[in-house]
Amino acid sequence: MPQLSCVLLVDDGPTTNFLNQLLLKNMAVAGRCLVAENGAQALALLDSACAIPGPVLVLLDVNVPMLGGIAFLEAYQQLPVAQRAAVVVVVVVLTTTLHPHDLVRLQTLPIAGLVSKPLTRPKVEELLAQHFL
Repeated sequence: MPQLSCVLLVDDGPTTNFLNQLLLKNMAVAGRCLVAENGAQALALLDSACAIPGPVLVLLDVNVPMLGGIAFLEAYQQLPVAQRAAVVVVVVVLTTTLHPHDLVRLQTLPIAGLVSKPLTRPKVEELLAQHFL
């Protein structure tokens, strides 16, 4: 299994973040596992802490405060092409439920897929196999 340079968890649930970090650490998925509680923090972390060579996986909850998941994706699309191309970013929406309107909107945004919570070892293994092998 490849090790990623960085995994960015975007979720406002402290328990969810703790459990996801524990799972990813136990699986040795990434050199770094960072947490953002909203889309604005996620953009800042992508620009600084995750801006190192190597692939980055973003596990994004749609329903986060301030700058939500969809707004994060829209803002990410507006970044300069050179900045987006500097780091390979794979965004996977990790959520419990989605409103039909959100599903339609997500189809037009740069996501690699949808995964239902909770995150599990088999789900992580499948994501890595699909996007990083």
